[in-house]
Parts: sequence; C-alpha cells; structure tokens
Amino acid sequence: MLQPVRTKWRKAHKGRIHGTASRANFINYGAFALKAMSPDRVTGKQIEAARVALTRHMKRQGRVWTRIFPNIPVSKKPIEVRMGKGKGSPEFYACRVKPGRILFEVDGVSDQIAKEALYKASAKLPIKTKTIKRFS
Repeated sequence: MLQPVRTKWRKAHKGRIHGTASRANFINYGAFALKAMSPDRVTGKQIEAARVALTRHMKRQGRVWTRIFPNIPVSKKPIEVRMGKGKGSPEFYACRVKPGRILFEVDGVSDQIAKEALYKASAKLPIKTKTIKRFS
C-alpha cells in the first residue's frame, strides 16, 4: 500500500477539491494515458489495485507510469465513539485528484491492449476517467 515515508504533519484538514488540474494534465512519458474527469480522493489501495489490473492485462509488457501519489492522511474515529475528545488517528492516505489530471501512462504495447488495460484500471477507481492518446 502506498504511503509517504515521512510527513511534516501527522493529520490534515479535509479540504475541498475545487477547479481543474494545472499540473500533470498532459501526457509526458507514455503513448496512452488515463485522465480524471471528476474530482475525488483516491486512496493508496485504489491506486495499487488499478496498477495491478493494468500490469496484469498488459502481461508485464511495456511500461507503466503512475502520476499520482497518496500524500494526504485521512483520519477516522472508531465506531461507536461519542462526539468530542479530539480528532481520530490517521487510517489511510489519499490523493486529491482534480479533473484533467493524468493518473496513469502506458507505453510499449499495442493500441488495443493499452485501451483495454486502462479501461480495467479505471474500473478500480472511484472517479470518472477517459483514455487519451498522445498527439490527439
């Protein structure tokens, strides 16, 4: 499961995801990419599940780049705990994804395999996505 090695602060505010992505919104490495179309938090487990689905369908050929990383700690209070008594402890790490952000990039496989692999990876993510091709 992905998580940062060290963080500056243990807990973070919830925050809101406004606007469109201004960084990582163009294909830089591969020929095909998975682009986010809606805003949401993507957890480390979801990123890993999508990556595994991607590499399995590609039969470990070609190359995969993951352009997102879960660096935001999400805290939770235990079940059946009364209100107050401070904030809960960090449960997992997530990445805030804005619309337009490139999530994964793929290269070294045929168009058909790349599109199918990215479709399978998108099924593991909680956001609407679109497969795009370089120079399109």
